[in-house]
Formats: sequence, structure tokens, C-alpha cells
Amino acid sequence: MPVPTSPNAPAAGVPTIVVVGHGMVGQRFLEALADRGLTATAGTARVVVLCEEPRPAYDRVQLTSYFSGKTPDDLSLVEPDFMARHGIELHLGDPAETVDREARRVVSRSGLGFTYDTLVLATGSYPFVPPVPGKDAEGCFVYRTIEDLLAIEEYAKTATTGAVVGGGLLGLEAAGALKGLGLDTHVVEFAPRLMPVQVDAGGGAALLRTIENMGLTVHTGVGTQEVTADEKGAVSGMNLSDGSSLATDLVVFSAGVRPRDQLARECGLAVGLRGGVIVDDECRTSDSDVFAIGECALASDGRVYGLVAPGYEMAQTVAGVIAGERSSFTGADLSTKLKLLGVDVASFGDAHGAADGCLDVVYSDSRSGVYKKLVIGQDGTLLGGVLVGDADQYGTLRPMTGTVLPVAPEQLVLPAGAGGPVTLGPSSLPDDAVICSCHNVTKGAICEHTTLPEVKKCTKAGTGCGSCVKVIGQLLPQSADKGLCGCFSYTRSELYEIVRTLGTTSYAALLDSHGRPAARGGDGCEVCKPTVGSIIASLAPTLGASGYVLDGEQAALQDTNDHFLANLQRNGSYSIVPRIPGGEITPEKLIVIGEVARDFGLYTKITGGQRIDMFGARVDQLPLIWTRLVDAGFESGHAYGKSLRTVKSCVGQTWCRYGVQDSVRMAIDLELRYRGLRSPHKLKSAVSGCARECAEARGKDFGIIATANGWNLYVGGNGGAEPRHADLLAQDLSDAELVRLIDRFLMFYIRTAERLERTSTWLDRIEGGLDHVRDVVVHDSLGICAELERLMTDHVAGYRDEWAETINDPERLRRFVTFVNAPDAPDPSVKFVPERDQVKPDLDILAGPVLAVRTLEGTAS
Repeated sequence: MPVPTSPNAPAAGVPTIVVVGHGMVGQRFLEALADRGLTATAGTARVVVLCEEPRPAYDRVQLTSYFSGKTPDDLSLVEPDFMARHGIELHLGDPAETVDREARRVVSRSGLGFTYDTLVLATGSYPFVPPVPGKDAEGCFVYRTIEDLLAIEEYAKTATTGAVVGGGLLGLEAAGALKGLGLDTHVVEFAPRLMPVQVDAGGGAALLRTIENMGLTVHTGVGTQEVTADEKGAVSGMNLSDGSSLATDLVVFSAGVRPRDQLARECGLAVGLRGGVIVDDECRTSDSDVFAIGECALASDGRVYGLVAPGYEMAQTVAGVIAGERSSFTGADLSTKLKLLGVDVASFGDAHGAADGCLDVVYSDSRSGVYKKLVIGQDGTLLGGVLVGDADQYGTLRPMTGTVLPVAPEQLVLPAGAGGPVTLGPSSLPDDAVICSCHNVTKGAICEHTTLPEVKKCTKAGTGCGSCVKVIGQLLPQSADKGLCGCFSYTRSELYEIVRTLGTTSYAALLDSHGRPAARGGDGCEVCKPTVGSIIASLAPTLGASGYVLDGEQAALQDTNDHFLANLQRNGSYSIVPRIPGGEITPEKLIVIGEVARDFGLYTKITGGQRIDMFGARVDQLPLIWTRLVDAGFESGHAYGKSLRTVKSCVGQTWCRYGVQDSVRMAIDLELRYRGLRSPHKLKSAVSGCARECAEARGKDFGIIATANGWNLYVGGNGGAEPRHADLLAQDLSDAELVRLIDRFLMFYIRTAERLERTSTWLDRIEGGLDHVRDVVVHDSLGICAELERLMTDHVAGYRDEWAETINDPERLRRFVTFVNAPDAPDPSVKFVPERDQVKPDLDILAGPVLAVRTLEGTAS
């Protein structure tokens, strides 16, 4: 029976490249082909990909983050239009079944046949499950794919105790996942220490102490003899090699991986005695038309590399060879840095000191769980190292491997007060030092760019494991003058400290005392005036100043939106957004909004933040509209300010069958707590009642996702022009713990961020990034949390609704007129035309001569 072929036949003379496997390395290979113009859209190659999994390539390194709220889409490594843009034929859930090398033909599971000119095997590896009795019992899992995680998550709902077989990288991640699912968790490792490949005995001991302090139970130096099952065939326990037993109802095997070389074996390619497709320096197999890359390949140095960085390098090598470049793979850096269960662990170079005559420089503090070891050659050369509990210097030390350190090695490991620490700056590295080992990017390549987003886009550095981001930031050019503007030589965060410390409530006084000499006595500029106004407003309750932004001198500092407590639109009209905390609203309040919109002829639209926006109000109508809204129980939604906008929510456990917490109540509580909080930029938030994340909390400046044990807090998200998913700051928090950490986070952001800097940009810029923010906000490393909490308490106590404050004060109402010399005259330029049963601005009108004076900018027309 003939085998059917793919419906997409290649153009005459165009080579066909078939890729078997679409994991991280397979996707990197496709990107490397596209970078070299080898695509169908370019007419240079037909590329076919056969993928076993039901989804495109995703970040397996960050797999565990799924349990912290990331979705499979978040983990995807494939841009939405990547395949279509390059004409790549991707077949999901349809792996290669047979390879006929003589006919140069691959047949997939569904029966599709493809004739290839070049075949690339990127089949990866499979989890090794020890051949112990009971390994197939119900409740036994491996930890390799998203589907594995989905199955574990579902089964854990009925389990109380979990055990992980294997204490390596993935095993500890699996243990962290089980703990996060609320299970009492055990780790069983046959070796005498955890992470035996990466760390030595001292590092393993430090790691063990820290992990046990987190509530996990670790069994080292023992093996699994048997998995026991109950009468229904479900896991009930484990028997260990030392004669002890362990009661558990869920088992995860994470005892290493093996190369997936079955397809290669069956088609007659040479494989190693212990597995792996044998390849040469070009990653060619024993068949010159077939290549193998990633974890399925046995490299020419006799290694099967289990890290992603060597796989990426292999992918680049093969793409280069296909493109006619001189390219080879002769080995790779096995250094790694990661955070396991919140603990920094890193190893690089000759971490175990295998070189003859080498010396170890070791610092160990069992109380704090810090262990540092540098392996030094007899000539002073840095050969490698192990860092546990404190891996801040990994990004600089790893590129220095193979060079003589410029300082005594003990100065790099000892704590302050004991001869250290000395921090080596990345500027001391040579240009050919590899800063990003995931993508093999050198210091010289990074220094060709000026911003972190540019580096990530152009070189991919910092987009892998992320351990190099801090070093990249230190390599990028720093502005010599960091002053806010021409009026102040201080940054916004420095001005915040000056205002807070001195109790300054006057912009003019601040300019005279701390402005640049040439600016003193002047009027300031459009940059610093609203910035200082925002600082004073955010500190007003603490400073004893009026919280009303239009009182006295403050009014002159505001931009147009804050000046009129509404959003200026393109035709000179304004929009009004009343606060609707959590999106919850009564029918009576809905009716009031409808009546106001009808009576004033306003265009209405439901926003993405669960509120109703009313457009088209003249400036003189604003107080009239506010009066009716305030009488109905509404208040300002601060849509015009650099302040909290909304706290969006799903319906949570009250209505939804999947909800595990009351997300609506929490969203309302948070929105009412932080309303009116002035900040360097707008703030958005959301609360999701379960991990399905319907409120899209991870796209917000601070987002909350419910768990069975409380709340997970994420920070630094942004759904704007440069989307960024928020990062997990803390998990399984009680209501009180959640509010306390948000108080601290917001006040620390307001204190240290720069002008118009969103939390997402701030997190990427601030030295130490998320880890530093966590140290400050969660662990109070700077000792300022009590003050941050007090500042927020002052804000909450001092909050006043700006709309109500305005309509109840005749003097304040005087500013809300279109023309100062004709207060009753409407603005003739504000016109509307009908559209879809509502109105829209008439942008085609030509306004006649205006003889009155506008208050908008304070200038004559």
C-alpha cells in the first residue's frame, strides 16, 4: 500500500529539510535557519517539522513555573506568526514513525510521508524510570512535559503526601511543585547528596539544610526498592533500600533522562554503547544527510549534553553547515545557575576540582545556608566553582573561568568584615568573554547595543535562563547626568527622599533649595512640575499637606488631565470614569450611569478594566455630572491620574465552579485601599479566583491569583506596548500577608522608581531585579518595611474623593469653565456626529475665531 505524501510538494530544485522533534533545541534550529534565509517564504528551502507533543515548543527549563501561575501559552517559545511568516510546516501530535535512509523518506504516525534532502533529529530525551516493582501503579508520574504537569496537578487534588525519586535539578523542581500543591513532600536521592552532578559535598550539605528548613523531608544515600499499592492499584507507599518505608499516595520519578535514539537505531544509524546518536564536529551522524542535535546526540567528545545551552549551540552549528558556513561543535559550557525552591544554586567550570594540583577556596556558613567554593589552579587560574545560597557573582565569575583572577580568590567568597566581599565588575572581562551561555553571546556583542530590550531583541541574550540579565545591565552605557531634567540634578527617587526627609510641601521651595543654580527662582518645566507634584501628593498625608491635588501651588503643577480631574480627549471634550471596585455594580447604579450619559449626550463604553467610560463632556459640565454620580454613591476612578486605575476580578468561588477564593471581595478591598495613590506611573491590578486566570492578573503591575492555600502575589506585569508577564513575589499568602506585601511593594516602587517608569520597567532596571525587591519587601533586608507600611497607612487614612471635594467647594468650582471671560459660554469647537446610536467627535469642523480666553492652557486665543 503506498504511503501518502504531504499535500505541500516542494518547488523544483528547492531542498527539503525535515526536522524530527520540536522542543527547545528544535525551535532554536528553526530560528537559526530563518536567520540565514533558509525558509519557504524566501524560496530557499522547504522545512517540515514532525512534533510528538500536542503543542509547539515551550520553555522546559521554566516548566515548574506552570505551578506558579504561568500558562502553557506563557511558556511557549514560538512567536504566534513565526511558522506562517517563514512557511514552516508544523505537524503537531504527529511524530516520525519510520525513516528509510536509502529512499531518504520519513513517515509520520498519521501516515504522512516526506522525502528529505536533509534530516535533523531533535528527538531529545525521555525520563528514566528505575525498574522497581510498582512503578506503573496509579499515582506514579514522570516530570517532563506540560501534559505530565497537568496530570500531576489533577491527581494531587486527592493526595496528601508526595515523594520525588531523584534529587537532581528536575527532581528538586518537582519537589517544589508538589509542595506548592499543598502536599507533604519527600525527596529520595540515591547519591549521598542533592544535585550530585552540579555541586560538591559542601554545596550539597548547604542545600540540604536550607531545603529541610522549608519543610521538605530529604532522604539521601538510599534507593527506591518498591512502590506499594492499595487494593485498587493506587500508590500507598514506598520501600527504601535501607529497610525503611515511606507512606505516600503520589510518586514522581525524576531520576535522570536517557537519549531518545530509538528512531536512529531502527534506521541503522550508529549509536553509543550507553545511548545517543553518534555525531561528528558538524553534528552529522553516520549518514551524511542526517544530523542529530540536543539531548539525543552523542557529541564527538563522548558526551550527551543534558543542558539547553549546548543544544542551542548544536542547532546553530547544523544551520550553519546547511547554509554552507564553516561551523563545528566541539563541546560546550556546562555551567548552570538556577533558583531551586527559592535557593540560588550555581556551578561553573571544573566545579569538582578534577584538575591535577588544583586548590579549593571555600567559605561555608551552615546557619545561613551559604556555601561558596572556587577551584584555583596552581598558577592562580580560576578553574570553576560552586555557589549555594548566594550566587550574585556567578555572572562575572563564570566568564572569568580560565583566567587569573585580578584579586585574591578568598576576597570573592568571604563576607563583609572578614576580608571580603570584593565584587568584580563585568567591565573587567575581555570582549570575547561569553556573558549569555544559553545563546553564546559575548561581552563585545552586548556592548554594541545601548538598552536591555535592544540586547534581547538583537542577540537573544537574557532570554534564556535569565542569569545573565544583571551583568548585561552593568555592561550597558550609563548616562553621566541622571538628573530628572534641566531644573534638577537629582533623579525622581532622590527627590522623593528629599521631600520625605525635609517635609517639603512646596515645589517652589524645593526648586530654590535643591534645583540647579540656573533654575532657582524660575518657574520650572513641564517635566519636573508634575513629577514633584505627584511626589508631594503621594506623601501628603505624612507631610500634613492637603491631599487635594488642586489646592494652592499644587494646581499649577498638574498636567491637563489632573488639572480638571478628567481625561482630555482629541476634540477638547473630557471623559468621566467613576470607580467601580472589582467590577461589581448594582442595577440602581447602572441606571444612574445610563441616565447621566443620556441626559448629557455622552458616548459610553465598557473598559478593559471592568468600568464604564463616558466620553464627550464639556469642561463646564464636569461638576454637574460628578454631582449626580457622587449622589448615587460613585467616586472618582482616577482614570486621569498617575495612580491606581482598577483592580479587575473574575467572579471567584462565589459563582464559579472552579474558584478557590473570593476574588471579588479581595479585588474590592484592594481597590478601596489603594484608590487615589499617586505614583510614578499608572497602576493596574487584578485578582483571579483560580489558576485559570480569567482576570489576566499576570498582565498587571500587581496581580493576585488564588490557590487552595491562599493567594499568590505577582508583580511587574504590563500589558502595554512592551508586554511583560508579572513575576511571582510570594505564594500561599493569607489575606493579611497579601495586603502587607502589596503595601510594601507599592511604597517601595513609589520611593525608588523614576519619572513615568512602570513597575515592569522598574523591575528590569533596578539593581538586583526581582530578587532584590523580594529581599526588601518580603525579608526586610533594608529595615524599611515598617516605614513603608506606615506610609501606606497614612495614605489610606488620608484618602478623600477629589470629585466630592470639588463639588462641595464653590471656590474650587470656579476653575471649571471653558472661558474665563465668558464662563457660561460653551466651547464652539466641541461638536459631535452620530455613530452606531451614539456620538463621536466631529473632527472635520473648522472652528471660527475664538474671542474668549481658554483656561485649558492659560493662554489667550
